[in-house]
Amino acid sequence: MGNTPQIIKHLILINIIFFIGTMFSGQLSTDFLALHYFENDKFFISQILTHMFMHGNTAHLLFNMFGLWMFGSTLANIWGTNKFIFFYISSGIGAALIQMLVYYINIESVMSSLAEYGTPNETIKELFRSGNVNTSIFEYIPREILAKAFNDFNSVMVGASGAIYGVLVAFTFMFPNSKLMLLFPPVPVKAKYLVPIIILGDVFFGFTSASIGPIAHFAHLGGAITGFLMMWYWKKNQFNNKRWN
Repeated sequence: MGNTPQIIKHLILINIIFFIGTMFSGQLSTDFLALHYFENDKFFISQILTHMFMHGNTAHLLFNMFGLWMFGSTLANIWGTNKFIFFYISSGIGAALIQMLVYYINIESVMSSLAEYGTPNETIKELFRSGNVNTSIFEYIPREILAKAFNDFNSVMVGASGAIYGVLVAFTFMFPNSKLMLLFPPVPVKAKYLVPIIILGDVFFGFTSASIGPIAHFAHLGGAITGFLMMWYWKKNQFNNKRWN
């Protein structure tokens, strides 16, 4: 850590402080700092930023901070503090917006279907808030589709994963032939091959029900897409190696 850029150390420290804080404040910090769906009563605009410093458990925190240190340190040394923090925060915000868009599409689809059967708009929103469902609804809305929309409306998103995906894409963009060591099996794979496979995995899990655990796969994709678009723009305008100190 001796050669780690200060901005990386500061980001890791902030994430650790947030994590320790949640251990003492519990649900209160989740209600105010985690990202909720924008029509949910618990949503605050500030959550688009604060959610990326929150983590669900120790493993979640350690994995993200390891990725930030491993890939972010190189980029921060090349770009400087201001450019790196701009890229990091932008990737995290992009991740949040893409995930919110996916939630919106799912929820609006169900709300439109319910509205076609004469269900008042306020009744629909109260259904999403409370979960109290008249079983007659299942005659025209499949139970699993309604359950998914309910979960999306009441979702709680935390973690720096979206921002880390942006950093990972940027690292691959600049060092495509760098070899990254897999854990299982322990073999080196070039970044330009491994990272696209990881992203395709999120595409697969995002569009299927095969996901292991409550993972916001579209947030990962949103961070990756945002990172790619920024890197593409910077390369086109020869900004990639310019520092913003």
